[in-house]
Amino acid sequence: MQTRKVHEPALSHQRGAVAVMTALCLTVLIGTTALAVDLGRAWVVRNELQNAADAAALAGAGSLGPNYASPNWTQAQTKAQSAITLNKTEGTSLLTAQVQTGYWNVTGTPAGMQALPVPSPGAYDKPAVQVTVSRAAGQNGGPLSLVLAPVLGISTMPISATAVAVISAPGYAGPGALFPTAISLCLYTAYWNASTGQPVNDPATGLPQVFKIGSTYQYPGCAAGVGSGQWTSFQYNVQDVTSIRNLIANGNPLPMNIGDQTWIQSGVKNTIYNAVPSPADVLLPVVNSLDTGSPVPVVAFAPFHIDGAVNGSNPYIYGHFIAGYKAPSATGGSGAATYYGAVTAPSLAY
Repeated sequence: MQTRKVHEPALSHQRGAVAVMTALCLTVLIGTTALAVDLGRAWVVRNELQNAADAAALAGAGSLGPNYASPNWTQAQTKAQSAITLNKTEGTSLLTAQVQTGYWNVTGTPAGMQALPVPSPGAYDKPAVQVTVSRAAGQNGGPLSLVLAPVLGISTMPISATAVAVISAPGYAGPGALFPTAISLCLYTAYWNASTGQPVNDPATGLPQVFKIGSTYQYPGCAAGVGSGQWTSFQYNVQDVTSIRNLIANGNPLPMNIGDQTWIQSGVKNTIYNAVPSPADVLLPVVNSLDTGSPVPVVAFAPFHIDGAVNGSNPYIYGHFIAGYKAPSATGGSGAATYYGAVTAPSLAY
C-alpha cells in the first residue's frame, strides 16, 4: 500500500497573507486607539480653555462700567487678564491670554470685534471684551503633547478657545425688575446729559439734580423742577389701588421688552404714594407720551433714585436719575437700547 504525500503550498501562502493582514489591522487599530485617546484629551483641554475664556471675558465686561457711555477699557483688560490665572488646564494654572476690547455688533453687521477707537458706536454696538486662550508654542505650557498619536507622525496639537462678553443698556426687563411708574421721555432733556452718560448736576451742590415726578393730571409736560409720570399696570388693564400697591411691592409680573405696550393708569390715586419705598433705586419704563387709560409703547428703561414721596392733594415722588445702575433681571437682548443710566450684567455674545 503506497503512502500518499500531502503538499501544503497553498496553506503556507494563506498563513503569510494572514500575517500581513494582521499587521495592517494592528496598525489601523493602534492608530484608531491613538486618535480616540488623544482626541479625548484634546476635547477635555478645549473645554477647559473655553471655560477659562468665558470666565475671563465675563469678568472683563463686568469691569467696563459704571458708565456705559464711556467704558473703562483699561480696567476691563486688567480684570480679564487677572481672571485667566484663576483657571487651569490639565491641573496647571493658565498664565496668559489675548484680550481685546472694543464694540461687538449683536446683529453681526459688521461681524467680529470692532477694534478701538470706534468714533460713533451704532445702536446695536455693545461695549465688549474678547478673550482668546491658547495652548500653543510659548503660551500656557505649549501645545498639547499627544501620547499615542506619534505612531501616526503627530506629536503635538495646538488648541485655543475664544469668548466675547458684552454689557448693554437694558432692552429686556424680567419679572420684578420694574417699578410701576411710567415717566415721560422729555424728562431726559432737562435732567440727563446724553453726551457724558451722567445725570445733570445741580450747580449749587454739584450733585444730581433732584426733581419731582407727579401725575400728568397735575404736572403736565416737563416744567422746571417737576416732570410728568403716571402709575402703570404694565400688560394689565387694571385701575384699582390694591393692584397698584401689589405692583409697587413686587414689580412687573411678566417680562417686558422695549417696544412692548404698558398700560397707563387713569386718575391720581393720592393714597398710593404712602406705599412708595424710600430711599430706593428703581428701574422705570420710559414712554414718549402718557396717554392715560391706554397702552403706550415703552421706549427705554431708566434708573431713578427715590428720595421720598409726598401724599396730599398734589402728590409726587421726588429723587434723581442715577448712572451705572446694574439692572437686576435685565438683559440687552439683540435689540437697540438707549443708555439712560442702567446697564445689564455682562453676558456672553460669542
